[in-house]
Amino acid sequence: MKQQVIVLFLACTCFLSLKAQETFIPYGKITFEKKVNMIRSLENSGLPEEAKEKMQKYASSSWEFCFNLEKSVYRPIKKETENSQIGSFFFSMGKQNNEIYTDYGKNRRVIKRAVMDDEYLLTDTIPRINWKIMHDVRNIAGYECRKAIGVIYDTVYVVAFYTDEILLRGGPEGFGGLPGTILGLAIPRYNTTWFATKVEGFVNQQAEITPPTKGKKIETDKDLMKLIELYTRYDQDKKEKEKEAKKTLYGFTL
Repeated sequence: MKQQVIVLFLACTCFLSLKAQETFIPYGKITFEKKVNMIRSLENSGLPEEAKEKMQKYASSSWEFCFNLEKSVYRPIKKETENSQIGSFFFSMGKQNNEIYTDYGKNRRVIKRAVMDDEYLLTDTIPRINWKIMHDVRNIAGYECRKAIGVIYDTVYVVAFYTDEILLRGGPEGFGGLPGTILGLAIPRYNTTWFATKVEGFVNQQAEITPPTKGKKIETDKDLMKLIELYTRYDQDKKEKEKEAKKTLYGFTL
C-alpha cells in the first residue's frame, strides 16, 4: 500500500511538472501598447485650453519585446501613418527608431537613441531596481500576473505586473529583475502605462533577437560626455540639463 502511494505521488508530480513545462514560454514575442495621458502631462505646460480640448486624451504607440532565455530586444512597431497630434511632437523621443537590446547572461545592454537626426548606440550594464512584491494579482493578455512596486530616480514609483509563466526576467523599456516577465507597467508620475496585448511563441528561439548595429557607438564615459555636450549645447543651466539628458538617453532605467 505504501509503495502504491509513493508511485501515485510520483506520477502526479511528473504530470504537474509536464503541465508546467507546457505553460512556460522560453522564447517568443510580446506586443505592448504604450499610452501617455497627454492632458495630464501638459497640465503645467502653458498650452492654451482651446488647444488641449482639440487633443486626443492619450498618445499611444505599439512596441514589440522579442526574447529567449538569455537575450531580448525591445523596439517600436512602425505604422504606416503617424498620429499628427501634439503628443507625437512632445513624445517623439520614444517613437523613432529607438531600441533596447539586453544580454542577461553578460549583464550588458545596447540602447539605440536618435539625437538630432543622428543615431547612437549606448552600451552599459543592466541597471538594478529594488522591487517589493505584493499580493495583488491581475490577468494581462491571458496570464496571471503579480504586482510589484519599485522606485527609480530615488522618488519615482513604478508599478509592475509580472508572470512567472514566461521565464525571462525582463520587460518593456529595460525594466526587469522580477521572478518572471513584466506584462504590465505604470509610472504615475509620468502618466504613462505599458500593457501587453498579445504573447506569441517563436518557432526559432534566435529569431529577431539581434543587437542594433546602425549608429555611432558610445562605449566610454568620454564618449557619453561628448554626446551630452552636444545634447545640452544651447542650454544655459548645463549641469542640471546633463542629468535630464542622461534620463532621456538611457530611458527610465539608468
